[in-house]
Parts: sequence; structure tokens; C-alpha cells
Amino acid sequence: MTNPEHFNLLTRSVEDWNQWRMNNTDTQPYLVKADLREVNLRGADLSKADLRKADLRGTILHWANLDGATLSVAKLYGTDLRGATLRKANLNGADLRRASLYEARLSGATLSHASLSYASLYGATLSEADLRAADLSGADLSRADLSRATLPEANLEGATLSEADLSGADLTGAKLERSILVKTTCNNAIFTGCQVHGISAWDLQLEKAQQTNLIITPWGEPAITVDDLEVAQFVYLLLKNEKIRKLIDTIGGKGVLILGRFIKERKVVLDAIRVKLRELGFVPMMFDFEKPTQRDFTETIRTLAGMSRFIVADITNPKSSPLELQALMPDYMVPFVPIIHEGEEPFEMFRDLKQKYDSWVLDVLKYDSTDKLIDVFGKAIVEPALKVSEQLVLKKAEAIRERHVKDYS
Repeated sequence: MTNPEHFNLLTRSVEDWNQWRMNNTDTQPYLVKADLREVNLRGADLSKADLRKADLRGTILHWANLDGATLSVAKLYGTDLRGATLRKANLNGADLRRASLYEARLSGATLSHASLSYASLYGATLSEADLRAADLSGADLSRADLSRATLPEANLEGATLSEADLSGADLTGAKLERSILVKTTCNNAIFTGCQVHGISAWDLQLEKAQQTNLIITPWGEPAITVDDLEVAQFVYLLLKNEKIRKLIDTIGGKGVLILGRFIKERKVVLDAIRVKLRELGFVPMMFDFEKPTQRDFTETIRTLAGMSRFIVADITNPKSSPLELQALMPDYMVPFVPIIHEGEEPFEMFRDLKQKYDSWVLDVLKYDSTDKLIDVFGKAIVEPALKVSEQLVLKKAEAIRERHVKDYS
């Protein structure tokens, strides 16, 4: 049971308590089953204290020192532990539901089977912490350091892990259903056998991460597994969401990539083209030539091109970069409609591109005003592009022509 002398001194004055701790460094505070509900223990030195089964619900432990303390099966529901240090503390089975652990330091702490549901752990340090089978459902772990943490069978359902560091963490068999991982660092992490139904995973760092047998279906349904976190959400949507499948079909049949420069005078033309395409039932997608031509941008337009029925490119102004066109024309047999303002000439390399890929690159269409271009848009751009598109479909379906040496005997 609780040592009465320790209990009375702690609850009387944190300042007196801390002074006593400094003078009695070899004495372990004995506060087993202590009732410390809603007591203000801000900044208290409780390092190595025995707080097993203590009732700390609603207690203020802001910036308290709990390094090495034993808090197994303690009640910490709604406790304020903001900025507290709990390095190597034993919180096995502790109740930390809805506790505030903002920027708390829990490196090396034991939290196995602890309940941390809906706890605030924003920016907390949990490196090398033992969280196996812990309940972290709905917890806010944004920007938390969970590097090398042990999380097998942990429940992270609905938890927020955006910008958290999971480098080297072991999440074998963890529940990640409906969890949010945006810009999360997961290098060398282990995700084997995780349940990831409804996960939101974007811009992850996954270098050397182990991603195997990720279960994308909800509990109770036949298990479907994939081996990539970012692919998991997409595959499930494809399988279960008819709207997504229709969307992909729509983009393939109705998507039109618009290329050009977003300077003021050219943007007017591009916007008019976009509006007209939308009126005609197409799905316009615009890309700005003015962006730096880096790998990411080149890959972006290549992806969009592969999803397009045809491409419209305003090549007016010799400063328009030809690199995007070089990246598209050779690899994609997609009708390409170049347009240019009257009085301008295509960039020097365009002639070569046109000659090489004449089967799907239409003749350059000159226009003297945006209004006149839009007036003839259907006849001058859409109809020729769709005609070439149909020809390309037939060409792709043609059987491979064969010869035989006998034909030359």
C-alpha cells in the first residue's frame, strides 16, 4: 500500500517534495494504489516511483519527471502529461485513455497492453518504446517519434500518424484500419500482416520497409492481401467502389490533357479550351509548361497522357519547352493536336517530332483569336482527334504481319 509519509508530502507541496527527493536520492517513493485524482503535480520528481495501480485520473503531471517509474495498471484517464518525461517507465496495462501526452518523452518506456485510445501524443518521443498489443485507437501521434518502437498486434485503428517517424518500428500484425499516414517516415519498418482496410497513406518514405500480407478487406470478409501500403487503398477502391471503376473508365474515354504556358495571355486560351471541352462532355486536365522540367513533372504529364483520349498543346511562343513533348510523343500513341497563334512558328525540334510520329500527331492548327478557335473547336480539333484515336485503336488490334523464308524460294 501507499507510504503515508510519501503521500502526505507529495500532496502538500511539490516544491517540498522535490527538495526531499534531492536530499533522499536513495529512497524510492512508494505510492502503490495512491489516490492522486486531479492533484496538481506539475513538475514533480516522480522518477523511479512505485505508482502501481495508482489513481491519477485528471491529475496534472505537466513536465513531471517519471523516468523509470512503475505505473503498471495505473489509472491515467484524462491525465495531463504534456512535456512529462517517462523514459524507461513501466506503464504496462496502464489506462491512459484521452491522456494528454503532448511532446512527452517516453523513449524506452513499457506500454504493452496499455490503453491509449484517443490520447494526445502529438510530438511525443516513443523511440524504442514497447507498445505491443497497446490500444492506440483514435490516438493523435502526429510528428511523434516511434523509431524502433515495438508495436506487434497494437491497435492503431483510426490513429493519426501524419509526419510521424516509424523508422525501424515493428508493426507486425498491427491494426491500421482507417489510420492516417501522410508524409510518415517508415524506412526499415515492418508491416507484415497488418490490417489496413480504409487506410489513408500518402507521400510515405518506405525505403527497405517490409510490406507483406497487408489485409485490405474489413474483418469478417475473405482476406485479400497486397504488399504495398500506398497501393492498398487504391486496390480496395477498385474492387469495392463502382464509382472509382467508372471514374477510371471515364478518364480513359473522356480525359483530355491540355498543355501550354500559364502566362496571362496564354492562360486565356487554355481556360477557353477547358470550358469548351467540359461543354462537350470531356474531362479536361491542364498542365503548365512554365513549371520546371524535372523528373516529377515529366512523370506527371506522362501519367496524364496515358489516361487521355487525346492531347491539345498550345505551342505558341518559342519559349515553350519542347522537353515535355519529347517525353510524350515517342511513348504514347495518343492523338496529339498542336495549336499555335497566327504569326508564331513552332519550336525548331517540332518538325522532327512531327515527321517521326505523324500517325498520331495532327497538323498544326493556327488561330488568330480565341473566339474563332472555340467556334471551330469541334470540327477542327475534336473530330480529327477522335478519328485518329479510332484509327490507332484499329492499328493496335491488327495482327502481327508475318513472313516465311519459303516466300523467297
